[in-house]
Amino acid sequence: MPTMAVGGALIALGACALIFLVLWRRERQRRAAVANLGATLHTIAHDNRFDRRVLALNGEPTVNAIREAVNEILAKLAERNAQALERDTLFDRLMESVSEAVIVHRESIEFANSRFGALVGIAPKDLIGRKLGELVPNEYAELVTDNIRRRLAGEPAAERYEIELVGAQGQVSRLELATTPLNLGGSPALLVTAIEMTPRRSSPAQSQDRSRALATLDSIGEGVITTDARGRIDYMNQGAETLTGLSGAAAAGKLLSDVVTLVDEGSRKALGDPVRQSLATGARVTLGRRALLLSKQGSNEFSIELSAAPIRAANQEITGAVIILHDVTEMSGIARQMSYQASHDALTGLVNRREFERRLQEALEVAHGGRTSHVLCYLDLDRFKAVNDTCGHLAGDNMLREIATLLKDQVRDSDTVGRLGGDEFGLLLVGCPLEKARQIAEDVNHAINDYRFVWKDKIFSVGVSIGLIEIGQESGTLDDVMSAADSACYIAKKQGTMHVHVYSSRDEAAARHRGEIQWLQKLQIALRDNRFELYVQPIVATAEGPSTGPALEVFVRMMDGEAAAVGPSQFLKTAERYRLMPLVDRWVVQTALAAIGRGGLKVPEGRSIAINIAGQTLGDTQFLEFVVDCFDRTGVAPSQICFEVTENSVVSNLDYARRFIGVLHGMGCKFALDNFGSGLGSFSNLKTLAMDYLKIDGSFMRNIARDTVNQAMVTAMIKLARTLDFKTIAEQVEDQASLEAARKMGIDFIQGYIIGRPQPMQAAG
Repeated sequence: MPTMAVGGALIALGACALIFLVLWRRERQRRAAVANLGATLHTIAHDNRFDRRVLALNGEPTVNAIREAVNEILAKLAERNAQALERDTLFDRLMESVSEAVIVHRESIEFANSRFGALVGIAPKDLIGRKLGELVPNEYAELVTDNIRRRLAGEPAAERYEIELVGAQGQVSRLELATTPLNLGGSPALLVTAIEMTPRRSSPAQSQDRSRALATLDSIGEGVITTDARGRIDYMNQGAETLTGLSGAAAAGKLLSDVVTLVDEGSRKALGDPVRQSLATGARVTLGRRALLLSKQGSNEFSIELSAAPIRAANQEITGAVIILHDVTEMSGIARQMSYQASHDALTGLVNRREFERRLQEALEVAHGGRTSHVLCYLDLDRFKAVNDTCGHLAGDNMLREIATLLKDQVRDSDTVGRLGGDEFGLLLVGCPLEKARQIAEDVNHAINDYRFVWKDKIFSVGVSIGLIEIGQESGTLDDVMSAADSACYIAKKQGTMHVHVYSSRDEAAARHRGEIQWLQKLQIALRDNRFELYVQPIVATAEGPSTGPALEVFVRMMDGEAAAVGPSQFLKTAERYRLMPLVDRWVVQTALAAIGRGGLKVPEGRSIAINIAGQTLGDTQFLEFVVDCFDRTGVAPSQICFEVTENSVVSNLDYARRFIGVLHGMGCKFALDNFGSGLGSFSNLKTLAMDYLKIDGSFMRNIARDTVNQAMVTAMIKLARTLDFKTIAEQVEDQASLEAARKMGIDFIQGYIIGRPQPMQAAG
């Protein structure tokens, strides 16, 4: 019993000791934790520069003191964290706003902006923790890793170097890396900036497509240049290299204005920088064909069409510009040549009548404004026909060229010299007083009189008659001025060679005296009131059987009041002098085609109607269109019309004549060279003209049965016509003997009084 009691007491005592030991250990742990917390709070307070009085930890802190200290520390930390967060946000925004790709690197990447992420094809957040050396090919890995290590340690290392970076999709970019040391939170770091040196290269799988694209750009005719957002060149194809005179590598990094100069073709004034304009406005900028590109590498000069347009990324941000250069030098040259040919005489190189009259009209407008006065000189060569008749048109052409050079040598650079007709010239003396103009005209007169033209074994001297008229505020229209100058020239010619005559109102009285003004008035009335009538004369074939040649020739007569019809010899000279022949010929063509179209003038099956066209009319640029329109309106088949032109009219308007003949002959019209043989230069033009018939001049058919010289000439003409596959027509065959001779010689068609006289169209129809 006692033993059991003692044992129970010992057990109770042991339990109490165990409880005491546990409680003592817990108290010691509490005190240690409080002490540790106090030490931690001291550290935090020190690190954050808090006032140590806040904690009041002198000895063992109380729980309330600790609670109060902790709350105040947490409040201070929250404020500090907010400031740090704001600074971090500001840093992120700053790094996103720069145009370069940027990372912050310690042992690994701690920050990457979106441009760097786009460069490698990885989201910026997924780059955190990776090393830059992992993103480059093996041959660059050691270079990158060693450079980062050295720069972080403050050891000597390159600040800039080039590498190739492989993106997530396999794209390869040539980069320049620039490393800048930073001190972040008391430890070193590197700010790494990546700058693309060349446009991205495709992955091996895409290299073939890229090569094909580059080859395509090099093969096109246009020059292609691309720039970055600052306007600096980063690519040029071969076309652009040819135009600029620089290789793509040499031009890289330069502005377009550093490589070429763009100027206006006319004024040579600078046109500015279209790339800068396009990048600034975000719109396409275009320079037309008046732009010249001047290479700064030499004296090359190109006419170009240029367009510059901005290049935009997916987010519509402008990342650069593309410039297209189209070389139009050859086209501009052709255009200038065509413009020159349209305004200049092909034989002499002087301005032609149309261009001369255009410049005269401009001078008139200035004079009408009272600002200045000018003088018009009208020149007509004397004895020029003798050169043509004796030596042929080739000699005459050479003489005209020499005369043209002589005239240009006698006038000022500001004056205009033009060829107005066969042997007629005009001088427009701009801003020249009348007395000075008279002296220039006298000098021209003496120069031409002293001139000698040599052709083979012959020497010719020619003269000139010159009419002058002063152009001032009171001058009339262009036609008035030209007519007055022509009249003054006529007076000079009547006075004899080597004469210069200044126009006055008395010249009009002289013109009326010789009847020209009266005929001009009658002609104008006839044109206004439709007072003309068509006559026709038959043409017959010498061979029996069906014929395809002209059946009739159309002539025009003017009705003079109640009197009989007036023959062309009386009014056509006035029409030619006052340049009204195009109006007369229009009336004839329109009336004849209208009569054929309505059946009033019948054309035998397979035959045609011959219509004469004057030289002035061939020089009318609108006449061809008028004739084509007449065919359309009347429904007449072009094969029913044969146009007759003289060789002199063709030679005087050769370019227009060739076009007129070529177009209408292509439509089906026939053509006859009228008065063939009247000039010894006739043969020279046959090869270049689309002719069907040669009309032998009537002078050779007179007494053809007895005149052996005429017979020899006509025989030669017939032989030539056979060689060229032309048919021959003999005109002015007046008697039976001439008719029989023409048939025996092999002439295909005959026209003349022996066949039939001209009669009104109504009687013939």
